[in-house]
Amino acid sequence: MPKRIHSRNTPEQPELFEDSSILYLDNHLLVINKPAGVLVQGDASGDLDLLTAGKAFLKERFNKPGNVFLGLVHRLDRPVSGVMVFARTSKAASRLSNQFRARTVQKRYVAMVKGRMTGNGTLIDYVRKDHRTVRIVDENHPKGLRAELSYKVLKHIKDRSIVMVKLATGRPHQIRVQLANQGFPIIGDFKYGAKEELDGWNLALHSGLLEIEHPTRQERMKWSAPVPDIWKNWFSGGIDTVTD
Repeated sequence: MPKRIHSRNTPEQPELFEDSSILYLDNHLLVINKPAGVLVQGDASGDLDLLTAGKAFLKERFNKPGNVFLGLVHRLDRPVSGVMVFARTSKAASRLSNQFRARTVQKRYVAMVKGRMTGNGTLIDYVRKDHRTVRIVDENHPKGLRAELSYKVLKHIKDRSIVMVKLATGRPHQIRVQLANQGFPIIGDFKYGAKEELDGWNLALHSGLLEIEHPTRQERMKWSAPVPDIWKNWFSGGIDTVTD
């Protein structure tokens, strides 16, 4: 029987925010390479989450008294890894949130899926979220929301494909549902039809690139991060870091 897709054995706070995980840090931003299996924000499980750990890290790093502000402006699912940005001031949080709402933020994801996808293309579906599961519905469904993404196949590994994805909309579980609907479930994603695990807990889905406008300098900034080392168990050779 498939295991759950997230782990209780999450890293401790110092490991989450060691230098190798921090991609950028200034007075307004904290950018990290999120490990798979770690919550972004606390929930009823009581497990370690990035927001709480990030505040503790900043408090210790800068010897700050009292409460530390850290703003959550976007999310990644717990079993997903990759680049995330946090706001260190309320002004930065407001301006970054506006960018995400206006969809001026550039993001690229990398997924390892079962099956041999080919070429590149665009997927347009209508989705509805029922509790914790998202499903494809008819275009005329009263609660259906339009979901669009574009994809490019980067390489094949036997009967699997490495795919780069760019979202045109931001629906819950969108990449997972739309790729599975095409017959290419993400490795490890038992919720949406996968039969093979990645590491027993997480998904082969990674936020490989994030580009924003700095909230105070009016300068475009871009960060990328390689896929987790566990992916290398599935193939020889590497996957280039996403750069565009």
